[in-house]
Amino acid sequence: MSVSDAPDTSMPQPATAGASRWLILFGIWLVYLCFGMISVALAPIVAPITRDLGLSHGAMGSVLGVWQLVYIAAAIPCGTLLDRLGARRALFIGAIIIAASGLARSFATDYATLLLAVGLFGIGGPIVSSGAPKAVSQLFTGSQRGLAMGIYITGPAIGSVIVLSLTNSVAMPWLDHDWHRVLQLWSIVAFAGAILWLLLSRHPAARRLDTPAEAGPRPKQTQVVGGLLKLPAIRLLLLMAVGIFSFNHGLNNWLPELLRHGGMTATMAGYWATVPTAVGILGSLLIPRLATPERRFILLAGLGLSAMLASLLLDTGEGPVLLGGLVLQGIARSSLMTVAILTLVETRGVGEKHAGTASGLFFSAAEIGGAGGPILLGVLYDATGGFDAGLFLLAGIGALLAVAALRLRRISS
Repeated sequence: MSVSDAPDTSMPQPATAGASRWLILFGIWLVYLCFGMISVALAPIVAPITRDLGLSHGAMGSVLGVWQLVYIAAAIPCGTLLDRLGARRALFIGAIIIAASGLARSFATDYATLLLAVGLFGIGGPIVSSGAPKAVSQLFTGSQRGLAMGIYITGPAIGSVIVLSLTNSVAMPWLDHDWHRVLQLWSIVAFAGAILWLLLSRHPAARRLDTPAEAGPRPKQTQVVGGLLKLPAIRLLLLMAVGIFSFNHGLNNWLPELLRHGGMTATMAGYWATVPTAVGILGSLLIPRLATPERRFILLAGLGLSAMLASLLLDTGEGPVLLGGLVLQGIARSSLMTVAILTLVETRGVGEKHAGTASGLFFSAAEIGGAGGPILLGVLYDATGGFDAGLFLLAGIGALLAVAALRLRRISS
């Protein structure tokens, strides 16, 4: 049986009742917060790392993008593991690997060791980023599913705020400006988050995450993947995922350095870099709730245009114009991925049963952009001496996302 012939599971299914599911959602959010912390941990300290290890901006760009390359290869196997093992255990495994990546970075002594340490994140990352939407789809239904997805996606945003705002203002001075010890601090927080999830996941309400969403014989994984790829909406969503992550990861990793290049101090750049994240937290709570089937695609198109305008304003703006670009960036990056994943898991032929595999496909494709974004911005910086070319590239990607969203509405009707 192909996926396209499988019963439609995109309609609301029975979910765990009661307030206990919100407790489990907090645990999912906490794991994703640690994901966000470790994923941006290098961004505020790019300057001392490149200086101490003798790295060029291009080499540092490859370090910032390597975990996304590993992610591409690992995402589908991790999605399969997730569907078989269950989100409860898989999320703990992913959280431990992410924390270990953070710790390993602190012991890096050259380009190769830093590259390997960051690459380790690409194994734990897909388990967490695919496991979170699968768990939410099992715990929540209807409009509460959009709200729950909006809540958990604030986790990496808040984790980013913590790291970006506190690294240069608090952690570096407190730890004698030793970036190795700063990375150790953030990894300890990530290990603590993994342990807390382990404790929360022992709640009886979390047992639902151990069981498949549907009973019955399982098709071969190659059949599942092949069936998903036959769906035109899925193929277009995968292409959009590449663009979304090119924009998100490109700016997430280089924004503090971009602002510093514009004349800010490292501390001031860290504070300003939290503006998109703070805006994104509010956007994550509000925008996905508006993404009902009848207006979801128009919303996606608007978010693509926000990404385009944000890139242009960041390139040309100062003062209020720069602030406007950061606000638009926060709106786009907070909800583009969330609304796209919500569309993915509710696409006919996907549903709860194949949510892990479909999410693995999504993130595997997405991390092509996730790796390409930071690498291209670094390479273009070395080639041109600035970020103008990279920001124009991201603006073009935002425009293409808007066009693709309107096309997605036509083929999904």
